[in-house]
Amino acid sequence: MSTQRNFAASPEPLPAAEALPAIRGRFSLGIVCALAAGAWLGAAEAPARLVASGFSPFAISFCMVWGVFLARWTLPIAMKGTRSVVRDLRQRPHLMLWAVLAGALWSVANTLTIYAIRDVGLSIAFPLWNTNTLVGIFWGWALFHELRGASARSWAKVGGGAVAIVIGSVLLSMLSVHTMSATPGKALAGVAAAFGAGLLWGTMYVPYRKAYLSGVNPLSFVTIFTFGEIGTMLFLALVLPGSLHGLMRQLHAMRPSIFWVLLGGFCWVIGDLFQQYATKYVGISRAIPLSNTNQLWGFAWGVLVFGELAGTHGTIRLMALGASALTIFGAMLIAGATVSEGEAASSVRAIRRECDRYGLDMAVTLRTQEGFDEDSAVPRRHAWSDFAILAAAVAVFVWFARFVRIPRVPMNVPWSLLLAAILLAVLVSAGWLLWKKTRFA
Repeated sequence: MSTQRNFAASPEPLPAAEALPAIRGRFSLGIVCALAAGAWLGAAEAPARLVASGFSPFAISFCMVWGVFLARWTLPIAMKGTRSVVRDLRQRPHLMLWAVLAGALWSVANTLTIYAIRDVGLSIAFPLWNTNTLVGIFWGWALFHELRGASARSWAKVGGGAVAIVIGSVLLSMLSVHTMSATPGKALAGVAAAFGAGLLWGTMYVPYRKAYLSGVNPLSFVTIFTFGEIGTMLFLALVLPGSLHGLMRQLHAMRPSIFWVLLGGFCWVIGDLFQQYATKYVGISRAIPLSNTNQLWGFAWGVLVFGELAGTHGTIRLMALGASALTIFGAMLIAGATVSEGEAASSVRAIRRECDRYGLDMAVTLRTQEGFDEDSAVPRRHAWSDFAILAAAVAVFVWFARFVRIPRVPMNVPWSLLLAAILLAVLVSAGWLLWKKTRFA
């Protein structure tokens, strides 16, 4: 008897009508995951501040992608094991191509963010690329029936939140030109890079949502995601004029700082894993806005730790804070649009469409939306290869830690320690809740 049949038989599959309360019941869990994602995604961009030391943005992004690659393999394997990941992907092989595509979009977007941080600063760039909220809402509505059947109140919250995000982003883009010492052309290039990253990151959620409507475990999906990331960065290094030669030179020069960038990529994956679960349980239109509270964390790291906006007038600081608060308010307003029965029914129709298209078991797929894992009845045993992969990842970090130096970037150590302590508290509390309710299903 196959794994799917065992899983479908215990507990007994839910009919579509009975699955509606289950889909709505995971709403609060998805909200918690999205908030945790915001905290870790915001902190992960802090190492990108190394561009102030004169390193190439492409080299910074390249190292960060390798940190992401290491984390995307080690964390899922430590939690599930390679056998479980392979079994999950074999049942849904069509998602491998979508995962690679998502990884490619992420790599290009991440590279654009490095340029944006260099040209307009961390606290300004964050709100601009968080316009991926609007892109994600559109794709969620157009492709996956999100907000179909929603109440007028929910639509008003989503519409009002979208308007607030647009206004806040426009204010920040105008503000950046006046706060930067660079030429207006360079500042505008940074704004364009940040908006481009937002467009790509918003589109990246299309493969995310498609995967979780098909019932794949987020921990399985992200392992294939890495090949798109690494492949894209290697391709860019080969085709861009002078990139490969310049990359080798830059990597040698920044060897004492590579550890910090790898660590940033590792932190980003922790945030992204929470974001993946949020996308599974509350959809694109709510997961993206709420995880975009990373803007608040990015602003905190940029201003409190790295002293951004320190040389500006009080009025400029108030404007930056007000524009950021407006964008955050818009995101929270969208997230507050709870799932109605009509919208949950629309989600079930989207799941059925994916099942019909790829020949998936509808009952099994509906159970995964409730948070049950197909492998829950199978004892999780780690193979020797799992420990080998974990050891190799640790060895890479230890190797670069031998050369590590504190970056020559002004930092406020007390604030950085406080923010790091908050991150650990968020990780433990949200991770424990996710494990308790779903066993990381």
